[in-house]
Amino acid sequence: MGDGLTIEQLARYTGEPEQRLRDWQELGVLNASRDGLVPPDEVDRVRLVQLLLRRGIDLEEIAKRRRNGTLEWLEDWPFRETSGALYALAEAAEIVGMELSTLQRFREAFSPSGPEDYVTEEEIGLLRAWKTAALAGVPDEAMVEMIRVYIDSLDRVAEAEQRLYRFYVYRRLEAEAQSPEELIERAKAATDQLTPIIEPIVLYFHRRGLIRAVREDIVMELAEQTGLVPRAETAADLRMAVVFIDLSSFTPRAEAMGDVAAAAVLERFSSFVRSSSAAWTGRVVKQIGDAFMLVFTDARSAVACSLEIESRAAKEPQFPAVRAGIHWGTVLYREGDYVGSNVNV
Repeated sequence: MGDGLTIEQLARYTGEPEQRLRDWQELGVLNASRDGLVPPDEVDRVRLVQLLLRRGIDLEEIAKRRRNGTLEWLEDWPFRETSGALYALAEAAEIVGMELSTLQRFREAFSPSGPEDYVTEEEIGLLRAWKTAALAGVPDEAMVEMIRVYIDSLDRVAEAEQRLYRFYVYRRLEAEAQSPEELIERAKAATDQLTPIIEPIVLYFHRRGLIRAVREDIVMELAEQTGLVPRAETAADLRMAVVFIDLSSFTPRAEAMGDVAAAAVLERFSSFVRSSSAAWTGRVVKQIGDAFMLVFTDARSAVACSLEIESRAAKEPQFPAVRAGIHWGTVLYREGDYVGSNVNV
């Protein structure tokens, strides 16, 4: 399919009129076409411009920032998808050796950031991984579920990485820099230092979590085989203790304390919940404000953990009472979460 997009394709993929895109090219907001084509990542650049415009930043300011290098970090970002050959869906399906309908299902689950009717070189690698998983016996519906978990979890990781960089690194550099040029140079140097450590850190915590999950599965499997617990009726059924725990009347108390003080209380409570649940081999499934959902493979650990959290919180001067609800039973595992009537009780 080639190594680039025509201006007509770029317009169709981004929803912007062709003439407007040409105007943006003339202003220097977008890259100029070469031999009638722009690189595939120009789609991302258009989306950035669209977002800036929606936030009230005009084209002149965007062009100025691009000229002085303020937006250069996005173009040089090492984790951007590299430019390369583009493949029509049918062509990609033939290259990988899978049915077109299967490829389309993958694309729907993947929610690609680029145009929906072509596949990039990097996505070809993902499609091959999908096929490898299928050959190993993983059904399509399980792969779709896994992809959704990857997307949701790693989107959150990436957001935290960027937000914390902006809050604690970029803001400090912005205050210290004597000129925009110095800010750009120092921010780039900080990014160059931090970027190489991101993927090793993610890999470490993934490996640690995987070891823990394998250990838990070995125990659950042996418990079923020895008759300690009944075998699950379906593949995704698990016998778990579910805990919902939060701070009583935290919302009105937070309003009285103010956001900063309330955030400090919440941070302290979060540390109690996470350390105690880890000590009692539990897992934090989700957090919404001051409320946590935890799961345990046995009810005794769930009760002990809840009592420990309550005891630790009771020693804190500004903490309201801790509330906990615990239920044991069969739950259904779906997309990294636990659902079913025993969760809703």
